[in-house]
Amino acid sequence: MSFFPKLAAAFIVLPVLFIFLLSYGDKRLNPTIDVGLKHDSYQLTGDKLLDGLLAPNFTKSSCLSRYQSISYRKSSPHKPSLYLVSKLRDHEKLHKSCGPGTEAYKRSIKQLTSGQIDSSSECRYVVWVACCGLGNRILSITSAFLYAVLTNRVLLINEESDMSDLFCEPFPDASWILPKDFPFKNQLYRFKKHCPRRCGNMLKNNVINASTELLPSFLYFYLSHDYDHYDKHFFCDQNQIVLRKIPWLIMKSDVYFLPSFFPMSSFEEELDKLFPDRETVFHHLGRYLFHPSNEVWKLITTYYKNYLAEAEERIGIQIRVFDHKTSFQNVMDQILTCTRKEKLLPEVNVDKSLSAPYGKNISKAVLITSLIPDYYEEMKHMYLKHPTLNGEVIAVYQPSHEVKQKSKNNMHNKKAWAEINLLSMTDVLVTTGWSTFGYVAQGLGGKRPWILYKIDRTIPDPVCGRGISMEPCVHAPVYDCKAEGVVHAATVVPYLRHCEDVSWGTKLFNNSQ
Repeated sequence: MSFFPKLAAAFIVLPVLFIFLLSYGDKRLNPTIDVGLKHDSYQLTGDKLLDGLLAPNFTKSSCLSRYQSISYRKSSPHKPSLYLVSKLRDHEKLHKSCGPGTEAYKRSIKQLTSGQIDSSSECRYVVWVACCGLGNRILSITSAFLYAVLTNRVLLINEESDMSDLFCEPFPDASWILPKDFPFKNQLYRFKKHCPRRCGNMLKNNVINASTELLPSFLYFYLSHDYDHYDKHFFCDQNQIVLRKIPWLIMKSDVYFLPSFFPMSSFEEELDKLFPDRETVFHHLGRYLFHPSNEVWKLITTYYKNYLAEAEERIGIQIRVFDHKTSFQNVMDQILTCTRKEKLLPEVNVDKSLSAPYGKNISKAVLITSLIPDYYEEMKHMYLKHPTLNGEVIAVYQPSHEVKQKSKNNMHNKKAWAEINLLSMTDVLVTTGWSTFGYVAQGLGGKRPWILYKIDRTIPDPVCGRGISMEPCVHAPVYDCKAEGVVHAATVVPYLRHCEDVSWGTKLFNNSQ
């Protein structure tokens, strides 16, 4: 099966090589071979450690991307707070002392299975359970991690086969993977919306409240896109008082629920110190947590060097069509109108033809990511056949075209993760509104993208707009615990507002915006 489109004749050999690497892997290549830097000789400077965000005590060859990604992305102007850096180092120590394999973890597992709570234990846990696509997973893991930091808990990821070898371990000398012998591991897939042990149901039926004395050893939280009124009580301060006493919290989510922590008075002071710049929450946490595995990193860097490195400027265009009834031409017209209006890409002279394909002197390399190849084919042929009005040479590439999303397929997820990183390495980014794939790319790259607004039968006017925050959007309104209902975002705290692409969604902004 071919994952990559045919390129211009001069570039035929390189795509074939990359297809072979991506689909089957080159057995002759050591996955820890350096992909551009001497990983055992270069020094870990402040830039490589992302201004203290990353811990230096890792074996570099175990995760090349951790310290090499700075060579492929521009240095971020957004610096983590010293308090955030300090909290991350403290959390790493907690994970090392309480994580899988430790005596403290073994004692806590005994509590979990016996149903008895040892109030003297300093080790408490959050178990994250997956659902939905890769972008959603990354955003919900980030949310669960921030909750773990705020509540001094160890985060463990229930890694299923479709997530195998996507990410490096984020914590030194400790694993965040839920062990295979976890007592409920084979039952976690049954933890769904209507599970009897779901905390929302227990709150609804008054099984658990602030005055409950005999608490369970674990609780299950459903925090996905269709969670109900009682599930949202997770974000109420009075319920957090109860949850502090429970050693194990199992959390299933497919959304970026992180913004809901900011209106909570119990977390307000801590969040102020962690993130004085509200727009950088995912930017910092995402770059701290998610580093491509060596296998995925090899795919990323090989493709980047072969197709993107020599261009004067790189333009990333992420295309996602949610409604199959949306016409191809409407989407294509929207993309071209946006990129021309915002002067991201030049127009072509349709009255003239190019006699030969572009050579090495490429002004702009356009990286398109989409499940289907049609948009790539259209744009590639346009710039191959006709010269641009301003004389720029435009080359267009698309790494893969899967046609359908296959969230349960490991190779599909590896390609998706590679493409998210490639998008984050571009100089300019255009994303599709509503898409978590685009949210992750813009956050990792530290970019405010041009957002293609949702097409509803006709092309919207304006067709796109510049994002005014690089934070992801949670596609749900703010829940006000005092009013016990949803409210306008800005009435809760000034740095929560509705999203640019989802009118009822919630997003973090800087106060000054």
